[in-house]
Formats: sequence, structure tokens, C-alpha cells
Amino acid sequence: MPLVDLPVPGAQVRPWQRGDETSLARHANNRNVWINLTDRFPHPYTLADAERWISRVTAQDPPTHFAIAVDGDAAGGIGFELQEDVFRRSAALGFWLGEAHWGRGIATAAVKAVTAHAFAAFDLCRLFAYVFERNPASMRVLEKAGYMCEARLRRAATKDGRTFDLYLFSLIKE
Repeated sequence: MPLVDLPVPGAQVRPWQRGDETSLARHANNRNVWINLTDRFPHPYTLADAERWISRVTAQDPPTHFAIAVDGDAAGGIGFELQEDVFRRSAALGFWLGEAHWGRGIATAAVKAVTAHAFAAFDLCRLFAYVFERNPASMRVLEKAGYMCEARLRRAATKDGRTFDLYLFSLIKE
């Protein structure tokens, strides 16, 4: 996926690149970001974590994980994981954005852009995302991007010592 300018001034989706490590660590090292993500997203988020991530995703071919940049600064991430076996035409979408940029429509625009890319560049018919029940903002992002809530998975996730419901959203390419 090449650089995509989003309809929010200064916002783009672009490939991760060397040099993003410092801004990545700065925006990712935030409990309010971490609390809405899976445990494989570390907290605290260190410069070493950022270096490992950049090394991993810059080696992807083809890339499926991208930076959300705001005024050139890597302020978030978005990507999808291709599924395997009988699920091979599906991909799991995930995204996060630094708290300083919440509420501006950047995440919604990024989800729309990456969704369009995923459907155009890969043989997919379904994208899906899981959202913690305590994260209505991400539910709204997905709904604004055309995703539908398919299911409420009761007591399906445990984070920070609390077990709660998980919502499954999807977008189907007809």
C-alpha cells in the first residue's frame, strides 16, 4: 500500500519505516491506548518494543501493517492479519491511534483506506475486528467505515484483571 492521504488535514496511512521508532514509542506508551488492545501490545511500550515492531513490519512482503501518520509523525498503527486454512479469504483488522489525535475522524478514515486496500490487493471476501465492550469509540469507527456488528461474545476477553464481553464486527465484500 503506498502513501494514502486521508481526508483529515495532515493525516496519512503509509508503510512503517526506519525512523518511526521514537514517535511510535511516544504514542504507544499510553495506558489509555493499551487498555483497548490485546496483551501482545506491551505496556509500558518502550523504544526497544518499537524497534522490534519496525524490524518485523518493514520485512513483510507484501505488507499488511501500516503507520497512521499525523503531520509526518507515526501516531498510530493499522493492519490486518490474513487467516489460514478454511478461513483464508478472511482477515482480522486491528488499529490504534495515539490519544492526542482521538476524535478527529483519523481512525475512521484509516479504516476505510486500509479496508479498500485489503479487498483490492488480496483475495478476501471478509474483514473482521474484535472490540472490547468498554470501547464504544472503536465500535463507532468501524460502523462509520461500513462494518456491522455480528455478535456479542459474552465474557470472551480478559484484560487488566477484568473479564468482559467482546464484540465482533465485519465487512463483507459482495
